[in-house]
Amino acid sequence: IFRRGRPLRGAGEERSGERVSMSGRGAQPNGSLPPLVDRHILTSKTRNDVGVGAFAFLFSEIVQYSQTRVSNVSELERKLADVGFDVGVRMLELLVHREKGGKRENRILGILSFLHTNVWKNLFGKTADSLERGTSADDEYMISDHDLLVNRFISVPRDMGSMNCGAFAAGIVEGVLKSAGFPARVTAHSVASEGLSRPKTTILIKFAPEVIERDERLGS
Repeated sequence: IFRRGRPLRGAGEERSGERVSMSGRGAQPNGSLPPLVDRHILTSKTRNDVGVGAFAFLFSEIVQYSQTRVSNVSELERKLADVGFDVGVRMLELLVHREKGGKRENRILGILSFLHTNVWKNLFGKTADSLERGTSADDEYMISDHDLLVNRFISVPRDMGSMNCGAFAAGIVEGVLKSAGFPARVTAHSVASEGLSRPKTTILIKFAPEVIERDERLGS
């Protein structure tokens, strides 16, 4: 189900002869490193990002491990979503501390913007391509990525044609939302789009009724 891709140089990668700050705050005045929670999530001692090839290998192992423990595509997507959920829970705690000064969002648009920008940029190196409200229901929103990293090197066999590894990203979104107090049903979908060589990945978010009611009260 997984094919190898050529590792890409990340935007934050250290160039030869250059020293790159290990966090947005840089080194401390006394020359010591900042606390672990203040460092960039992709930081190591020698570079400021994780190679795409290394990530692709690790993610392929997660997919293959999960495949051996399920009997159909739906169960495999659920397994990947469960792994992503745990990542989302931890990402919320880290980013709220590091980038929001401990302040948590209490409105729907605020948490969606946090996902679209902060979470996506820290995990996938860029913001998501779009954030839209559903046209058929007021409780639905969509985050779209034209080239989602977890689907970039995926080749799905014909007998698994409906498989979407974007379920991992959907799990991350659900984990962030649930931990932030915005329970929702989150699913990943492949959507054909004109001008793109492959379908984009759309994360569909359907909030629980109590979330919509609370948001309406806060906005009144």
